[in-house]
Amino acid sequence: MTPTQFKLSIAALAVAGALVGGIVAYSIAPHGEQAAPAAAERLATVRLWPARVATVAGDGSSGGEEGAKARFADPFGVVLDRAGNLYVADAGANNRIRRISPDGTVSTVAGSTEGYAEGGGAAAAFNTPSGLAIDGAGNLYVADTGNNAIRKITPQGQVSTLAGDGLAGFRDGKGAQAQFNGPLGLAVDGAGVVYVADTYNDRIRRIAPDGTVSTIAGGARPGLADGPAAQSLFDTPCALALTPAGELLIADTRNNALRKLTLGVDSQVSTVASADQKDRESMLSRPMALAVTHDGVIYVASGLHGAVAQLAPGAEAAALVDVDHPAEPGYGGDGMVRLYAPRGMALAPDGSLFVSDAATFRLHHIAPPRPGQVAPAAPPPAAAPLWAKPMLWPVKPQQQAHEVIGLMGEVRGNFDGESRDHFHAGLDVQAAVGAPVLAVAAAKVRDPLPNWAFGGLSEGLAIDGLSYIHMRVGRNAKDEPLDGRFQLLADENGKPGRVRVKRGTRFDSGDTLGTVNRMAHVHLDYSPNGDELNPLSLPFIGMRDTVAPQIHGIALSDASGRELARKRGGRLAVARSLGEVGIAVDAFDLVDGNQARRRLGLYKLGYQVLAAEGTPLAGFEQPRVMQQYDRLPRNSEAVKLAYAANSGITVHGSKETRFVYALNNQMLAGRVTPGMWRVADLAPGNYTLRILAADYAGNVATQGRDLAIMVE
Repeated sequence: MTPTQFKLSIAALAVAGALVGGIVAYSIAPHGEQAAPAAAERLATVRLWPARVATVAGDGSSGGEEGAKARFADPFGVVLDRAGNLYVADAGANNRIRRISPDGTVSTVAGSTEGYAEGGGAAAAFNTPSGLAIDGAGNLYVADTGNNAIRKITPQGQVSTLAGDGLAGFRDGKGAQAQFNGPLGLAVDGAGVVYVADTYNDRIRRIAPDGTVSTIAGGARPGLADGPAAQSLFDTPCALALTPAGELLIADTRNNALRKLTLGVDSQVSTVASADQKDRESMLSRPMALAVTHDGVIYVASGLHGAVAQLAPGAEAAALVDVDHPAEPGYGGDGMVRLYAPRGMALAPDGSLFVSDAATFRLHHIAPPRPGQVAPAAPPPAAAPLWAKPMLWPVKPQQQAHEVIGLMGEVRGNFDGESRDHFHAGLDVQAAVGAPVLAVAAAKVRDPLPNWAFGGLSEGLAIDGLSYIHMRVGRNAKDEPLDGRFQLLADENGKPGRVRVKRGTRFDSGDTLGTVNRMAHVHLDYSPNGDELNPLSLPFIGMRDTVAPQIHGIALSDASGRELARKRGGRLAVARSLGEVGIAVDAFDLVDGNQARRRLGLYKLGYQVLAAEGTPLAGFEQPRVMQQYDRLPRNSEAVKLAYAANSGITVHGSKETRFVYALNNQMLAGRVTPGMWRVADLAPGNYTLRILAADYAGNVATQGRDLAIMVE
């Protein structure tokens, strides 16, 4: 969305209101407060309205630029004032509160470098600002996560501390006498009372207008319990929203639940909706952002898979449908609005949504398409950041090459015997069990829940755009915590239950992040701006690959998948009447220093069609690239099109993975498109099907690449 389009979007709220369900007519009151509309001016929110996602600001790369071509470092909380200005808490390296004016221009309201300081504009300092809220007078409230405080910004840009003393802890009291522990979510009511999701205290706090802090729900440990507020339990609550009935809606993030707190005497906590703990695709998995309409419809964004869903009273949560990306069953998108890492959400007067996406450094507007409106062009994938110096390895010695035992794009199975369950997303580096896992670069934790699978084989930690997997996060080989950045929490039986790492935690290159678990290697994922990119693009010290890939076989099959086997004159016979055929290529790669049995996946595959005398046919002067593993599709089912059925390895299967690529199907730029090779277009005669099989270093297979065929 261009600045002009954003301005038009704000100006056309009343038009779109009839489509979404919002305020059809409204006026601007003093201090930017919207005058309360009459009941007749409100329309019922439309159930699962068709949605179009447009970018308001950000180009997909991290930065701090201002103006019409602004960049963000970690956009989190968002809030909209009554004049149409959108405010964004931009953490990461920026630590600022930004404003996007109705003409699309981005400027800084307050903040500069990371720190803790009061004052106006750039004189003020924040440390990982997260949730935002705004009151009727235009005062902004900021959950200053890294400073464990709630800050206030006046309309004139003056920053002060409403409550908290800057230290992580738990204490009620007035102003600086109170303590918080990494607060994330905020809401403010009409009386100026601020409600706080005190995230890492697992409690809900209340701040009176005079700065007095009291605890209104939650206990001394994380858990899940409804009932009287004083006896209730939460687990890492991250977002708040007030309902039309004056209740407080809570995104109880680690519990995968939406909870409700009645306010006043005899406060009660209840569960509005929750996800099945085993259903990773549930709309309520890791709820991270909330908004509530005038008629009680809830919008929730999943921090796990990025879907934006609507939950109407009496209905189940269902995703908004993306009108520009329809469902493609079995291989492509699922037709839902899906961001990468939604963090904050603001409801516009027309009922449309503004949502921040921390992974792609963008702010999005989600609204119904206007009649006659042309779909916006999809933004191009952002370029990966350039590393100024060689990349360290995640194990000792960090400045020396290690054996690479897994590459991006390889087919992987699961524990249930499925050999083509998912793509391998990153780079595997062999290491001894118990060896320290080390940070390869200085970075800051952005995700409120950055680690997972405590005690499991896939336990890991995400720091900025890098994820380290197959380790005991924050623990040594004896399962003891490494340092104060890792909080070891006990379960209900008093035994170690999980490790908590707070949003905003910093790590330097070389810092110990954990120790290698029973998988005996470190898996490194690289997602600098949303998509999973190939970690081989990182300049690892001493990484060399001079070994060409090997092709073990080429096969053709008919439309039913039956392999063609008949030969004539030493050539594979292919009937033109088949129309189309499939191409399967059994190939693998090796890299320098690997064991001979260590089969790795390829980077680029394709094919040429040569005439009998060896010259390429028209259109095949260069190999037709069919698969390239520079980035991966988001849909895990796509692996079943990239690889043939006899590919893969189960988790407890054979020692060698078999890579049989289905080259009739394309997998380019993270998107899989099914297809076949049209042999009906060839005149009868002799041809050669030549396979391109290349690794990331550019080595190309020269043996076994040709299949002689006779088209009949």
